[in-house]
Amino acid sequence: MKISIEALLALDAIDRKGSFAAAAHELHRVPSAVTYVVQKLEEDLDVLIYDRRGHRAKLTAAGRELLNEGRHILRAAGELEAHVKRVATGWEAELRIAYDDVIPVRAMLDLARDFHAQQCGTRLRMNAEVFGGCWDALVSNRADLVIGASGDGPAGGGYATRPLGEVEFVFAVAPDHPLAQATEPLAPDDMLRHRAVAVADSSRNLPPRTAGLLTGQETFTVHSMAAKLAAQQMGLGVGHLPRALAEHEATAGRLVIKQTTQSRPAAAWFAAWRSGRAHRPGKALKWWIERVETKGWLDRALVQGIDHT
Repeated sequence: MKISIEALLALDAIDRKGSFAAAAHELHRVPSAVTYVVQKLEEDLDVLIYDRRGHRAKLTAAGRELLNEGRHILRAAGELEAHVKRVATGWEAELRIAYDDVIPVRAMLDLARDFHAQQCGTRLRMNAEVFGGCWDALVSNRADLVIGASGDGPAGGGYATRPLGEVEFVFAVAPDHPLAQATEPLAPDDMLRHRAVAVADSSRNLPPRTAGLLTGQETFTVHSMAAKLAAQQMGLGVGHLPRALAEHEATAGRLVIKQTTQSRPAAAWFAAWRSGRAHRPGKALKWWIERVETKGWLDRALVQGIDHT
C-alpha cells in the first residue's frame, strides 16, 4: 500500500491550515518532515500532488481528488479506531432486535433514541415480527434480543428470558358491521359466519401460529397489526385486537368492542436472548433488557404511539 494514513493526515492538515508550516505545527512535526511525507507520496504514486510553480504550492487536480477521497478513508479509520475501543470496553458492534408487531413502532423508536443518547456507537437493527416470529428470529440467529415473545419457547433451550407482562385482547368490529348491533355475548356460531382478519405469522423455520380464529372460519390474512386494524375499521372482517388499541379506537368511534362467550386468553410476553458462555450479554444488550423489564414498560408501550397508527 503506497498511500499511508500519515500522508493523508498531512494533506488534510495542509489544506485546512493553509500552509506546510501550520500543518506541521498541528501535527507536532517539523515542516521538513511534512514536506518529506508529501514528496515521498508523490514519488511512490508517480503523481504530482502539488503545483509548486507559484508563490504558494497548490493542489493539482489529482492532488485534490486524492485529498477528497482520502478524507473518506480518514473518517473510516477514525470510526474503526473508536469502534475497536468500544468493543474492548464491552459495547457490541451491532445489536439486532426483533419485537412483536403489536408494540407500536413509536415506543421502540423512543427506546432507540434513548439508547443512541448513550453515544456508545453500537449499531441498531430492528425488525417487527408476528406471533412465533420473535422466537424464530432468536433461534435462527436473526436477532440478539427479542421483545414480546409470547407462548412457550422452542424446545432445546439455550436462551434466557425476562417476563414483561401480559397483553389482553378483545373482540372488535366496525360500527357498520352486522355484528356491531348483535346481542351480546357473541357465541362462536355468531362469529363463524363472518370473515376474520388475521396477521400472518412471520416465522421462517418454526411452525406458524394462529390465535383467536375459529375452525372453518373464512380468513383475510394481512402482514401487520396496522393492516389488521385498518381492515377491521373498514369492515373487511372481525377479530381480536390488543385491549388498549381497541378501546382507543372505540372511543374515537372507529370500532365497537363486543363481549363474547369465549374470550381470548391474555398472552404472557417475554424478552429473550441467547444464553451460555458463548453468548454473554454485552453492555448494549443489558441496557435494552433493563429498559424493557422496567415495571410498567409494556403497558406504557402498548398505548404509546396509538395516535400515530
